[in-house]
Amino acid sequence: MTYEQIEEKISEYRKADKKLFSTSSFQTHSLVMLHILSRIDRTIPVYFINTGYLFPETVAFKDQIADQFGLTIVDLKPDTPKYLQREPNGKLMFTTDPDHCCYLNKTQPMESVLTSHDVWINGVRSDQSTIRKSMKVEQAAPFDSMRFHPMLDWDNRQIFAYIKEYDIPRHPLDAKGYTSIGCEPCTRKLDLEMQEREARWFGLNKVECGLHTDLISE
Repeated sequence: MTYEQIEEKISEYRKADKKLFSTSSFQTHSLVMLHILSRIDRTIPVYFINTGYLFPETVAFKDQIADQFGLTIVDLKPDTPKYLQREPNGKLMFTTDPDHCCYLNKTQPMESVLTSHDVWINGVRSDQSTIRKSMKVEQAAPFDSMRFHPMLDWDNRQIFAYIKEYDIPRHPLDAKGYTSIGCEPCTRKLDLEMQEREARWFGLNKVECGLHTDLISE
């Protein structure tokens, strides 16, 4: 979608009295959508899912971008404290059951946001994974909400052309070889032969945290 098309769609939602929100991981490629939203409507809240496992650079960068773009950021934290996120043997959940760890720290907190909003403006792109390639621009989500994917047909070339045009800052870990940045224990630097999402949960049969699989309706 073009900027004008995104602006028009958000205007349609507003006229229909829909309650909008967005989310962001504040990775470099995620900033294009945030910048576009800052040009259209800075009152749309952006939820930052602070799992407690994020790189400190990500948290600091989030604050920098929020100030620079004039965004309304809402910190969203897990309902379950870390001391309860352990296996019977005492190991933290991410070491033995990363799917359940993602549920507790990402998916479950987001469910409460969906119950109180109508439209989730989400920056997924079809070129990021096979799962995302099958998504639609507008897609039903739980609790009678709707997912809106305005960046779905954008590719890396368009993303970085926009970043260059508007002189958008880059996540500080970019320079260290990180391109897909999530929680620190489950993120590694990208090797040349790897696809973008393979830098997450390396060695596991896992490429999604659940936000874009569990929180979507068929």
